[in-house]
Amino acid sequence: MDTIIQLFQPSVILFMILGSVLGLFIGALPGLTATMGVAVLTPLTFWLEPADGLAMLIAIYCTAIFAGDIPAILVNTPGTPASVVTTFDGYKLTQKGKEGIALGINAIYSGLGGLVSVLFLIVASVPISKFALSFGPAEYFSLAVFGLSIMISVASKSIIKGLISGFIGLFIITIGLDPIMNIPRFTYGYPPLLEGFSFIPVMIGLFGLGEVFSQMLGKNENIKVEKRKVGRIIPTKAERKEVRRPFLVSSVLATFIGAIPGAGGDIASMISWNQNKNMSKGEKKEEYGNGSLGGVTSAAVSNNAVIGGAFTTMMTLGLPGDAVTAILIGSLMMYGLDPGPALFTDNIEMVHLIFGLLIIANILVIVIGLLGSNLFSRIMLIKQEIIWVAIIIFCVIGSYAINNSYFDVWVMVIAGIAGFLFKKLDIPLGPLILALILGPMAESNFRRALVISQGDGMMIFLTSPIALILLIIAAVSIVIPVIRKLKAKETL
Repeated sequence: MDTIIQLFQPSVILFMILGSVLGLFIGALPGLTATMGVAVLTPLTFWLEPADGLAMLIAIYCTAIFAGDIPAILVNTPGTPASVVTTFDGYKLTQKGKEGIALGINAIYSGLGGLVSVLFLIVASVPISKFALSFGPAEYFSLAVFGLSIMISVASKSIIKGLISGFIGLFIITIGLDPIMNIPRFTYGYPPLLEGFSFIPVMIGLFGLGEVFSQMLGKNENIKVEKRKVGRIIPTKAERKEVRRPFLVSSVLATFIGAIPGAGGDIASMISWNQNKNMSKGEKKEEYGNGSLGGVTSAAVSNNAVIGGAFTTMMTLGLPGDAVTAILIGSLMMYGLDPGPALFTDNIEMVHLIFGLLIIANILVIVIGLLGSNLFSRIMLIKQEIIWVAIIIFCVIGSYAINNSYFDVWVMVIAGIAGFLFKKLDIPLGPLILALILGPMAESNFRRALVISQGDGMMIFLTSPIALILLIIAAVSIVIPVIRKLKAKETL
């Protein structure tokens, strides 16, 4: 009852609506992503109550993912990486004069897909968290290694580049005081380095300022969009029947894929789209890639259904399911919360609040999507220069606000330059971010496990069934991509 009262506090509703509007702009503007939006705006929620801040960030996340499909449908340009698959059928429908129904399906089934995944989160999170409460240092170390290995193998086309990114992140977390002995490491007598690098300024720089640098120095032009009414947006009974199976299949697939650390909406939407195409027959199968309602539904559902799966992994195990939940882990820590099984024992009210916020956010996706269809194309007419200036201002303010430190601002700027260089060199940011989050967990628990082992050394990781299984899975997740890479080279 207390959670319901808190959910419907005027301030929570206000920030939820504000986050939805911001997410709509962020997702609908090509080049701006949900990751960037949450990273840049997280520090601005520092002064808010946790319920208000989380309401805003969750709404941005859910709405930006959905809104990324809008330019994919209207102008064949994905607003976010997860929206690439939407271009397969969405723009073809626009060319046929059916952009209204494509936008309507996107709004309705994005929200419904998100709600299905939230139901999975509500049902599965408590049993998973209870199981995780039995974890000790050996199990937590193995879990961290598993998370690192999954992100490196999934997020990078090049295994080497993924490993480079991950090791850079692991080196960064060693700067500061030793977590066990409290001895300075790599500080070179510079006091601000004693506390290490704050996660949020680094994240803001990599995803916010780095993206701005990339767009400013790259060949980016404003997309030309025609101002016209989009027509009918509500699918008919026959159309709802046509997309029913793609909706159900994609909801289940994307939710489970979202629970895998590092597997985001782009992977889920591709797998779901391909699976639904294979399950179709005759003319319906041929329509995939040529303006299929089922194809648009598959992509729309998958993009938002991964959210519940990603939250399940984040909240129960402390592992980010994707880049946005990686940032949200930092947000929860900023509010004094510790993602993982302890969250369900120490802050169960906050867990229930997050459940409720996710439900409301996905309902708002449907409402805003249907009510704002005729206004979407105008969002993309905003000049890039205006967007760049606004993002830079938010980056500076957000970085400074965390600790009232100019040092954090410089950290953000350096991270921004690094983010730009990483993008130019096609080095993925995912492994680096995951290393920043899981590195401290891996190091501290590894050393605690060795102390507990009482001289047995590494045997403690082999005698624990859970730790051993996680380490084996981690090894397999690294070896398999290497084998596939070698086989691909042999076939060339």
